[in-house]
Amino acid sequence: MSRRLLAVLAGALLLAGCGSAGEPPNLTPRVTAERPTPANAEVSPEIDDVGSAADDCGDPTASLRPKGLATPRGSTMAEIKKRGILRVGVDQNTFLFGFRNPTTGTLEGFDIAIAQEIADALFGDPNRVRFKAITSQQRIDVLRDGAVDIVVRTMTINCERRELIEFSSVYFVAGQRVLVTKRSGYTGLDDLAGKRVCATTGSTSLVNIATAPSQPVPVAVDNWSDCLVLLQQGQVEAISTDDTILAGMAQQDPTTHVVGPRFTSEPYGVGIPKEDTDMVRYVNAVLQEVREDTWQAEYDRWIEPALGPGTPPEPTYE
Repeated sequence: MSRRLLAVLAGALLLAGCGSAGEPPNLTPRVTAERPTPANAEVSPEIDDVGSAADDCGDPTASLRPKGLATPRGSTMAEIKKRGILRVGVDQNTFLFGFRNPTTGTLEGFDIAIAQEIADALFGDPNRVRFKAITSQQRIDVLRDGAVDIVVRTMTINCERRELIEFSSVYFVAGQRVLVTKRSGYTGLDDLAGKRVCATTGSTSLVNIATAPSQPVPVAVDNWSDCLVLLQQGQVEAISTDDTILAGMAQQDPTTHVVGPRFTSEPYGVGIPKEDTDMVRYVNAVLQEVREDTWQAEYDRWIEPALGPGTPPEPTYE
């Protein structure tokens, strides 16, 4: 056999040994992994009664005039004192207003302080409170079902809600703005046409996103912390809600910042069952003392570092 033929045969054997014919085929299909979304997240949700938020009921912030801190026999306050505990619906995911301290496990924030002031007035002990962590969507339901006595959870007073529950006088005024990543270049809601913008289900913020002239795409979730996760994962372009809530998120994630001017006014009130008008007057008496005494200290502790100086809002009464 010639040397040339031997070389050809040797090359063929080498190719056969190194070729792919003997390798097992890869039967695993190649798929693109999608980032998980929070439970109950919904893109472009159906929003009921979008127009009803604008219905005219006069001044929705006008509450019942306080009549002191007495707790007469048979009153709502007397029943709460007999039970020995004040049941309050709150948030546990909104930094600065209602959040669980990861070190101590206790609930803290401006709203938590307001709830404790009401408990202190009733019992002489700010810790006689049973907190019930609820979502934005649950705020009215827990009051109507009797699951809690009051709700203190960044709750905007408006005409639509006043048809279902009562409110205290205003204890804080916020305004809706937008949170984006610093690298995004967005400067407000007008820049977000056709882009996904997150808010919680049942919030006035979601309605405002859905009806914005720039026509962003609303994304609804249960909690504000879910919105922050979606923004960090790039699944939404922005979060839009009260600047107080956004300020807490910006402190938690320094790669984000709040942009644009306020485009709404959001007066917060304590939610109270419709039939408990005596409790409305009582809470208003407590809030009157809070405005004169502890409001400024709590604001300076929780809110001032993020939003600057502030003063307590003046109450309006019917």
